[in-house]
Amino acid sequence: MKIRTINIQNFRKLLQCRIDASDKTTIFVGANNSGKTSAMDALGKFLSDRKFTFNDITVSKRIDINQIGVEWVKEDCKEPEDLLEWDALVPKMDIWLEVPRDGIHYVADIIPTLKWHGGTMGVRLAFLPKNISKLFTDYREVYFAARKTEKAQKDKKSSIHLFPKDLCDFLERNLNSYFSIKTFILDPAQTDLDKLQPTPFEMECLKERPLKGIIKVDMIDAQRGFADPDNPDNESSSKKQLSEQLRNYYDKHLDPEKVPSPEDLDILQATENAREVFDKNLIDKFKPAIQELETLGYPGIADPKLTISTKMTTGETLKHDAAVQYSLSKSDQTLKLPEKYNGLGYQNLISMVFGLMRFRDDWMREGKASQTQKEDNLAIEPLHLVLVEEPEAHLHVQVQQVFIRKAYDVLTNHKLIKSNNNFSTQLLISTHSSHIARESDFADLRYFKRLPEGVEENIATSKVINLSDVFGKEDKTDKFVTRYLQTTHCDLFFADAAVLVEGSAELMLLPHFIRNKYPGLYERYISILGINGRHSHRLGPLIEKLCLPTLVIADLDSAEKEGRHKAAFPERGKNLITGNYTIYKWLIKKKDLDELLELPFQKKQIIKKTPYEFPIRVAYQTPIMINYDEKDQEALASTFEDSLVYTNYSIFKDLKIEESGSLVKKVSEKINSSNTFDEFSNGVYDTLRNGKSDQKAEFALDLIYAIDPNDLIIPAYIGEGLDWLQSYLEPKD
Repeated sequence: MKIRTINIQNFRKLLQCRIDASDKTTIFVGANNSGKTSAMDALGKFLSDRKFTFNDITVSKRIDINQIGVEWVKEDCKEPEDLLEWDALVPKMDIWLEVPRDGIHYVADIIPTLKWHGGTMGVRLAFLPKNISKLFTDYREVYFAARKTEKAQKDKKSSIHLFPKDLCDFLERNLNSYFSIKTFILDPAQTDLDKLQPTPFEMECLKERPLKGIIKVDMIDAQRGFADPDNPDNESSSKKQLSEQLRNYYDKHLDPEKVPSPEDLDILQATENAREVFDKNLIDKFKPAIQELETLGYPGIADPKLTISTKMTTGETLKHDAAVQYSLSKSDQTLKLPEKYNGLGYQNLISMVFGLMRFRDDWMREGKASQTQKEDNLAIEPLHLVLVEEPEAHLHVQVQQVFIRKAYDVLTNHKLIKSNNNFSTQLLISTHSSHIARESDFADLRYFKRLPEGVEENIATSKVINLSDVFGKEDKTDKFVTRYLQTTHCDLFFADAAVLVEGSAELMLLPHFIRNKYPGLYERYISILGINGRHSHRLGPLIEKLCLPTLVIADLDSAEKEGRHKAAFPERGKNLITGNYTIYKWLIKKKDLDELLELPFQKKQIIKKTPYEFPIRVAYQTPIMINYDEKDQEALASTFEDSLVYTNYSIFKDLKIEESGSLVKKVSEKINSSNTFDEFSNGVYDTLRNGKSDQKAEFALDLIYAIDPNDLIIPAYIGEGLDWLQSYLEPKD
């Protein structure tokens, strides 16, 4: 049995979002405040009996809820008979399961029809009023009482507003008293999951919490309570220490006093012997004190006699802070420290891994739990759903990657799970770590996309984008992008915007430009990806799927139109074209160099409208005016390097670099040895063109070494691109 799809509605900023679950591990990625935690909380509250709060209801629904309250307090309002008007307002979750034929007995209470014999089935969990009549009556009673009191106070010139001001105010205090989760069986024939079917109120499940015996839910929260051991406020987090987890595990699975087995008799006998010795020692120690007490007339004839006796159990040994320690020396076992003095990263890693082990063994009724839990739940649930929030806390990169590789293996490392196909485990992880995303299969990533107000509602909401079908199955582009992101980084999934850069020199210098010249942009989460011009378009399907505002900084790469499109010195009126695939194939879709040079910046933006509107803008070299020998001359650049040289002509002319072979030095020498503008521009082009590919990186490094990047003038085409991106990302009133 597997969860195939989860559809969350009206829960916080998740107005309506669909999450397709992977068979094993599903990773939630996305920028801050994109709804990842909301999705985890929704799963915890709908499936694991966690309490709802009024703020779990999408904020935009409050207007409609208060409108219901306005109708209810009218004198002629009749008592509502059904829940139809609440259906579009309350949090709901659809769970679609894939159930094998031999697992039908698990879902006997939620079978949709007698003709259903396995396959896809779904239920809707809706947080609805328990008793609409009682809610209606109680609200009217307290509302009218409050207004009557206010009216009486008004004569005394008091303007106080008493509770409840409106229906939302009433529910905020009493939500869980009047609302609960109701379960409805969905029609498996209506499997268009993007178009939700109406709530089938006539198909309400009579059994309360019917999924309780089907899905076992465990969760590791993001806030795990690790803190400074010397901080006095750290006491509040003691229950989250490893010693507490070990004690709980011991109580459930290992305690020899619970349903003793033959192998437990030795430890029980040893414990009893120790108790007798300790009791005898206590009696001898307390004897003088008790005798002194007896001189005061106690105990009397009818009074019970005071004795000293201990109650010693094996579990008591773990009930102190130093129950778990770390050995600091292999040769001297006395050198130990309590667990709270170990690094936060190790505490987090050990705690999470042990938590996964405990979840697994609790599910499988391992050890003593096989006897002690029989009365509570006779059958093991067929599906184990484990939720882990932000496992990267305090962990360095390598440990994050090891955790994500091994977490699912830990959850399924049990002989019964491996040998029985009826038991399935699904792991859901939410993360802000690009390193965890990089270690995951592309098909397992679910991207949470923030939508501005006005797209779905009059508030900002979120959608979940399934990345498993971005490129199609076994597509070469899919393989390329996956390999590329796995060898670089996955910051793209957590960014406000992306900048694609083609060359190594601009990739090195662009962060300096942003830091020194664009403070607004520097405060944003920008993912800068360096990728060759022949391949940047391959990221197009991913960027368009993420709906991520993107600036592409490209090179014109002027070339001959005829033949094999050999690279050529850029000139007007020479029938030249651009050799950059990104420009002529992906974005601008124009080749003629003269036409591209005249194209205004406004026409270099492409607005993508599916699935949500967002812009992609390309910036490439534009003509540069240079004052050469007291005369303004137009210089045409086809790469970042020559554009930077032309823009900073005076700096390069006066630059002094001692290292021989430096590309920057060669450019400077060419500038100073030229007698005419044509000789200068052709010389710069040839010098940069003849440089080896690795010298392009050296070019940037030499510049950073010789010149403060803050002193460089940013080439105009890059400047206008960064200006646009900074303006686009500015907060709107």
